[in-house]
Amino acid sequence: MQNSPSSPQSGEWDETLARKLIDDLKASPGPLLPVLHALQNAFGHIPSEAVPLIADILNLSRAEVHGVISFYHYFRQRPPGEHTVRICRAEACQAVGCEALVEHAGSRLGVDFHQTTADGRYTLEPVYCLGNCACGPSVMIDEELHARVTPARFDALLETLEAAE
Repeated sequence: MQNSPSSPQSGEWDETLARKLIDDLKASPGPLLPVLHALQNAFGHIPSEAVPLIADILNLSRAEVHGVISFYHYFRQRPPGEHTVRICRAEACQAVGCEALVEHAGSRLGVDFHQTTADGRYTLEPVYCLGNCACGPSVMIDEELHARVTPARFDALLETLEAAE
């Protein structure tokens, strides 16, 4: 697959691509967040090698760059699994049982939030609203939103995904 700023990659570091993405955005107002989004889109995560490069080009300290990366849960510091499973943790989903779903998903996958399964298939992420509040608990697998997800439905969704592969 050709490296492109618009498609997630395997995580392999490409300094030329990273430098181009940063250079293209450095003149925009408040460029750090757009740069981080561009890098994550290109590499699937923010590679550790990018931190000093970002800091140098944007005239920031490495601590400032790392602080922003670690503050926002959206940014990954390690490559994600083949599939990203996001479970809504917002109040509306909590009111209809997302905590039981969170516990079940962690047990089913054998990971906690921000972790990837040992086989590299799934990364489990919390989100704090998927905009589907009337139909919770909500789960997004890759870019597909699922409503009213019970533990049994969660298992069925994974089985369907696995059968399609």
